[in-house]
Amino acid sequence: MSDPRLKPVFDGLKDDMDKAVEHAASEFTKIRAGKAHPSMLDSVKVDYYGNLVPLNQVGNVNTPDAKTISIQPWEKSMLQAIEKGIIVANLGLQPTNDGNIIRISLPPLTEERRKETVKKVKGEAEHAKVAIRNIRKDANEAVKKLQKEGLPEDEAKSAEQQIQKTTDNYIKKIDELTSQKEAELMHV
Repeated sequence: MSDPRLKPVFDGLKDDMDKAVEHAASEFTKIRAGKAHPSMLDSVKVDYYGNLVPLNQVGNVNTPDAKTISIQPWEKSMLQAIEKGIIVANLGLQPTNDGNIIRISLPPLTEERRKETVKKVKGEAEHAKVAIRNIRKDANEAVKKLQKEGLPEDEAKSAEQQIQKTTDNYIKKIDELTSQKEAELMHV
């Protein structure tokens, strides 16, 4: 790959594929594996004086142990709003309010629930793979466009092979993330 016109194609390819892998990893952290994690509540929005704000902007979200999430609001008056926000987020979590702090106890995952969750993980992985394949398609189209503008055919063929090799590596990364998450989910 000696033609300098190909550099932006490969830089964009890797950046976009990195983002696809990061997005998949981020989606995987939102999928509950029976262990409490503050990011499980990232999608929760709370009514703060008429504005919907992320939960972490109205209180501290902690995990005192592997099965519990605690939310300590900065203002006691926010307890009901936080509780409502968690219920409205429809995460399948039941908050308990003791007047000072909100606790969420995570029930253990049943075998059936684990299998459902693994399906969800595989679905997210497939979305990531489709995104990577679309990025590959865009890069190949950019190479074809450069070829029409005078890029030698052997350079274009070499670039397409390199694009495929990069795509295969990123698909492999998604597969590795998927199997790690599956193992985490199926571990009792």
